[in-house]
Amino acid sequence: MRDNYADQGEAEHVQKFLAGEPDDGAWMEDWMGLVLRRTLEGMRIERVRVITEPWSDYTRFGLNLSRLNTAAGEDIRYLSRERADELGLPTYDYWLLDSSTMGILRFDDQDVLLGADVVQDPAVVVEHARYRDLARRFAVPRAAYLNQFDDEFLRKNQINK
Repeated sequence: MRDNYADQGEAEHVQKFLAGEPDDGAWMEDWMGLVLRRTLEGMRIERVRVITEPWSDYTRFGLNLSRLNTAAGEDIRYLSRERADELGLPTYDYWLLDSSTMGILRFDDQDVLLGADVVQDPAVVVEHARYRDLARRFAVPRAAYLNQFDDEFLRKNQINK
């Protein structure tokens, strides 16, 4: 839901991206390996990213980086903030871990993740599963989202398909 995330583990890579420097994504290998193993076991790993257009620098970084996630088997979809507002989706980030547990993420004013509040109230988890399903229904898979833009625009914004 956020246009920026101040993750210290990504800071160097965001700066390299903004400077137009190459990044082979090696720092993502552990996560990509986990995604690949889990998806090969039949698990679904998916997310909907609600984004503001025009894109923030961090959104551009994330759009480019998500090529690694999707190659490993993660289903990443994009939904405009305007559409998310029309659908009445929550304005905060949350993770559905399974059918009985979720986490609502907390951030400070500088976009640093402070932690997550674990929620196991069945009514709240079901409500957020409904939000997830609604978001997925209207969100566009990464490849289709990027295909809306011409190659020159993507190059200018440093996005690799």
